[in-house]
Amino acid sequence: MTRPLGVILAGGQATRMGGGDKGRLGLGNGHTLFDEVIQRLGTQVDAMAINANGDASRFADLGLPVLQDSISEFPGPLAGVLAGLDWAAEQGANSIVSVAADTPFFPRDLVQRFMEASEDREPQLSLASSFDVHGKLWRQPTFGLWPVALRDDLRASLKNGLRKVVVWTDQHNAREVVFKSQLFDPFFNVNTPEGLRKAQDLMRDAL
Repeated sequence: MTRPLGVILAGGQATRMGGGDKGRLGLGNGHTLFDEVIQRLGTQVDAMAINANGDASRFADLGLPVLQDSISEFPGPLAGVLAGLDWAAEQGANSIVSVAADTPFFPRDLVQRFMEASEDREPQLSLASSFDVHGKLWRQPTFGLWPVALRDDLRASLKNGLRKVVVWTDQHNAREVVFKSQLFDPFFNVNTPEGLRKAQDLMRDAL
C-alpha cells in the first residue's frame, strides 16, 4: 500500500503562548518543536508540507511546501486538513496523515498503525486516541489518516459552518486507533509555558 503524504498542522494562533509559531520553540540541544515533528513524520510518509497562514516565507528554512487555509476566519484544524487534501490531490496521492506542530513525541509507528487499521475499510479514515498516565482515554483529533476522496465533502461541511473534527469524522465512520502511554501520553502537546518546560525535560531525558 502506498504511503500517505504528511501534513504538519501549524495554523493555530498560539494565544496561550503569546502568539507566534509554536513550532519554533526550543526543546533543548538546539532542537525545536518543528525539528522533532519533521524528523518523526519524515520517516513515515513519502512527502511533507506545513499548514500555516500568513507570510509563508518565514518557513523557508524548513524546505517544505506551506499550505494556507482556503477557508477564512481560522475555522480550526479541519481547514488545515482540507488544505492538505487539496495539496495531496495535486500530487496524485490518495491520502494524508495529519500531525500537530506542538506535539513532538507522537508515536513513530503512527502512520503504520493508521494504515493497518484502515486497510479493509472505505473510506480509509482513522483518528488517534490515547490513554493518559491515569488510564483515561482521550481522542486526538489533529492526528488522523484522511482520504483525498472526501475532500469535497469536507469543504462543503466547513462552508456550512462545521468546525469540530469528531463531528465530521463520526459522520464517516472513522476508525479509532488507540495508542497506549508509557511514561507519558505520546500526544502530550505544548500549550503553555509549563507545557514547554515539561517537553524540554522529556527531550533532555531522551538524549
